Amino acid sequence: MRAHPHDLIISQRPLLQIPSHWGLGFLEVEMAGRTQMVFLNENATIFCKIPGFPHLDINSMGITWFRKAQLSEIEIKLFEFFGDHKVAFRPGANVSPWRLKRGDASLQLPGVQLWEAGEYRCELVVTPQKAQGRVWLEVVAHPVSSLFLERAVVKDNEDKHILCKSSGFYPEDINITWKRWTQKDPQFQEISEDVITGPTMKNKDGTFNITSYLRLKPSLEDNVTIYQCVVWHVSSLMCQSFNFTPILIGYVWGMGNMKLKYALCVWYKGFVWVICICLSLYGLLLGWPKGSFVFFHKMALLALSCL
Repeated sequence: MRAHPHDLIISQRPLLQIPSHWGLGFLEVEMAGRTQMVFLNENATIFCKIPGFPHLDINSMGITWFRKAQLSEIEIKLFEFFGDHKVAFRPGANVSPWRLKRGDASLQLPGVQLWEAGEYRCELVVTPQKAQGRVWLEVVAHPVSSLFLERAVVKDNEDKHILCKSSGFYPEDINITWKRWTQKDPQFQEISEDVITGPTMKNKDGTFNITSYLRLKPSLEDNVTIYQCVVWHVSSLMCQSFNFTPILIGYVWGMGNMKLKYALCVWYKGFVWVICICLSLYGLLLGWPKGSFVFFHKMALLALSCL
């Protein structure tokens, strides 16, 4: 089962704590490490918690969330809440008042998009104190991959390509490798020759796609050979593996053409022999003229002599 995006935290360092002292009190906020990963088009919760304040009076406090895009020094206000004043500058942005009373000022964002990656700042005021915390939000997208042959069935000695295509992933970096399994080797072995991996191409929605080709030189042994495409991307906890076994028809319609014709001929003559025997016995039981019995019997002997 895939982990929930809110649980995917890249940094394993302790929770970030940024205190501020105003007056005699002490206030701090805890963020989800330095970096938090969320998935494209899914709902995200950007953590900002207030330890040591299990019961807060939300009428005497305020919370403001900001976002700063990568390579930009300009902060954009996303959400603010002060007493009866509550405004979401980003559609759908929200901090739950019920959770806020219990020390949780986490920001909820529905349907996160790629452009929303960046630095998020949680600014908290509990009169007369103030504290803030920052976290980098990384938006990723899973690759959707498929493995197929240029043609579903190939002829013996006819070179073809197996295609491994991945699309809809973000960020751009991705790794595709090829492996092969045969009866002679019980382990998958990586293939380094006859592999061509094209450049990553950008889709209209900002995600990327890529196609890798493996040139296949089929032989009759390939009917028991498994080819595997392995895709790794930062958005996945594990590599994606796709297997393919080509179906060769060279033996049946090439080298085995005469054997197939002979098999069909034997089957047909055997069928005629059975029919003739059945008719002759059937005629004998019903009292057909002796000539009919002799005719079918001779036809059966003729079919049997050709087998």
